[in-house]
Amino acid sequence: RMTEQVDYDSDTGKRDSPVQIKGRGRSRLSGGDFKGRGGVFETIEQHGSDVGGPAQSVEGWILFVSGVHEEAQEDNILDKFCEYGDVKNIHVNLDRRSGYVKGYALVEFDDREAAQEAIDEVNGQEILGQVVSVDWAFNVPPS
Repeated sequence: RMTEQVDYDSDTGKRDSPVQIKGRGRSRLSGGDFKGRGGVFETIEQHGSDVGGPAQSVEGWILFVSGVHEEAQEDNILDKFCEYGDVKNIHVNLDRRSGYVKGYALVEFDDREAAQEAIDEVNGQEILGQVVSVDWAFNVPPS
């Protein structure tokens, strides 16, 4: 068994040139994460009655639909929700490996009342023989 002798006194561990840091941690050490606008972010005005309730996204009111059948298409979901108001957008995410629906969808309405009616009516109903759950995608946390 060999042991290695190390002379700790001659090496102080300090470098003559400054250390150059690259990557994600660089901004914290250089003093400030946000350049330019200084961390000013856009917000959406919330009404006093909405505290603890649904939150509006930047473009509209988004519903989260879970329990979507794996072979469902956007048209199947649109047919179920369009009778409650103008559906602005639908996102049905697919599994990359299988190509089937992941089991949820996002449905966006312009109008809050139409979105609330869709929640009340479609929650617990079937789409392609599978019961779906519908709720708000974004909620304001109670203060």
